[in-house]
Amino acid sequence: METELLDYADGDLVCEAYVAHDPSTTAARPVVLVFHAWAGQDDFARAKAEHLARLGYLGVGVDMYGKGRRGGTVEQNSALMTPFMKDRSMLLRRASAAWNFARHHPLADAHRMGAIGFCFGGLCAMDLARAGRAGLQGVVSFHGLLHAPTGVEAGPRPMHARVLACHGWNDPMARPADFEAFGREMTERGCDWNAMVFGHRGHAFTNPQAADPKGGMQFCPLAERRAMAAMQDFLQECLVAPSKASVGACPVPA
Repeated sequence: METELLDYADGDLVCEAYVAHDPSTTAARPVVLVFHAWAGQDDFARAKAEHLARLGYLGVGVDMYGKGRRGGTVEQNSALMTPFMKDRSMLLRRASAAWNFARHHPLADAHRMGAIGFCFGGLCAMDLARAGRAGLQGVVSFHGLLHAPTGVEAGPRPMHARVLACHGWNDPMARPADFEAFGREMTERGCDWNAMVFGHRGHAFTNPQAADPKGGMQFCPLAERRAMAAMQDFLQECLVAPSKASVGACPVPA
């Protein structure tokens, strides 16, 4: 396992990617972007990039806020995330800067790219898919924010990237009505979408640091294990053996 911190830019803003890969081969490999939660790129997101590298991918921990900008309290996290929630065009531009950086990495197969995201990061990954970025084959959202953007940020139709949403039914940040609206959006876009819904689970169920059951945030080891296994299978189909993914598959209605 090799890891490195590499700078990339969104206009004048310098961002810092955390890149992990298996050094035993110099062959190009599929890329998976890891979009962090509202606190910024942290140990949790970097560990996911390393996990993906062990599976044979180029794991790229994204930096949505800029080099060195991280939150440590609820107030700081909210202050960092809120501008992106109010301006989805800025969110898409920042996410696209990471996509563009990753696809030009010397070990990247730019035709086989995926993205995963947690909480706020789930929204970032989904907006990248909605925008139809080249090479993006599959996206996984873990307890992500689900509401669609409006205007030009909504992206082209149909949506070509495949989607897996791992969602807690009791998530206070994306309630059942929000999830239903998300399903309608994906269906109307002609997206090949799938959902893994966890009953009794709330927000941040994959994060061992989540321990606020009254606030709807609680880690669940079983749900985390099941969601990670589903992600691994999904990315294998999308990025490693796409020709096999269509065997026995049902067509998406036009």
